Amino acid sequence: MSHSTVIAMSGGVDSSVAAHLLKQQGRDVTGVFFWKPTYADYCEGAASCCSPADAHDAARVAEMLGIDFHVINVAAEFEHLIDLFCREYDAGRTPNPCTVCNPTIKFAKLIEFADRIGAEQVATGHYARTEHRGGRGDHSGRGDRNGHSVLLRAADPAKDQSYVLFALTQDQLARTVFPCGGMSKPDIRRLAAELRLPVHDKPDSQEICFVPDNDYRRLLRERIPDSIKPGPVCGLDGAVLGEHPGVQLFTIGQRHGLRIAFGKPMYVVRLDRDTNTVIVGPDSALMRRELTVSQVNWLAEPPAEPFRAQVKIRYMQPARPATVTPMDGKAQIEFDEPVRAVAPGQAGVFYDDEMLLGGGWIE
Repeated sequence: MSHSTVIAMSGGVDSSVAAHLLKQQGRDVTGVFFWKPTYADYCEGAASCCSPADAHDAARVAEMLGIDFHVINVAAEFEHLIDLFCREYDAGRTPNPCTVCNPTIKFAKLIEFADRIGAEQVATGHYARTEHRGGRGDHSGRGDRNGHSVLLRAADPAKDQSYVLFALTQDQLARTVFPCGGMSKPDIRRLAAELRLPVHDKPDSQEICFVPDNDYRRLLRERIPDSIKPGPVCGLDGAVLGEHPGVQLFTIGQRHGLRIAFGKPMYVVRLDRDTNTVIVGPDSALMRRELTVSQVNWLAEPPAEPFRAQVKIRYMQPARPATVTPMDGKAQIEFDEPVRAVAPGQAGVFYDDEMLLGGGWIE
């Protein structure tokens, strides 16, 4: 294989600067844009990562940098991802589609294309870092098999995206670099401006790429209308307090949208899909110390005994100290202090300081 890298270019500032940084390293860089034509018209003008305007921006940056540029159609794969997204909400869970997309679509397709053109590495604009460690005995004593790569938090804690990468396979991680992982967002924008990249001041996309208006409830009403039915809103004691428009339209910790006057703040604490019931309670009812994650993916050496870690249960929440007990394909997590709004379907991800050890799906 040649000394070359295939990078996913979304048309945003991060992946654009990442492509430049790879060129600075002397690598032969090829840019790839993932095209989802099923949603192209709908995404036009939205702050997402799949609009025709984004494709145009990515192509312009590639031309400025003097790198090859290709478009890959992933419409069929995204149909499956959106179906899964809707099924999870229909089951009363709160999905995180980015954590599914990364190993099954984005990195899988990047590596497939890299193999086709003989490239050795793939890259994205994610804020994370990789490191190759040659054996055991580093700072944790359990985090690296011989010759394995490890996934580290970004240098800028405010932008760290390692959480959404926990499900990558070891083979994918070994082929991947994250050029932005050692930089801060202001530094990325400053460099983009110095390079006069047309995306230097482009706003960050905050939404799920196939829900560019951030209204996932609209998507659910369009995709699974027959499943969404009104049902009771009940208190912790089982008393019926009102009616909801559909359990699929709620998530754990939600306060707004209940359309019931309680006289005090009340939150969704549980969703019972079998009885189509939304259970509400005070903020204190959202606090939990224990949870179980399934389908655990270990990016470090799977420990045989319980171990201490920092565990993150949502992308936007900080990691909390806990004891993690590995089980067969699962892990039991006991936090030192209660954590708020544990939502089934989200990921529980374990860290040893900077290093991501593994993670799974909250049951």
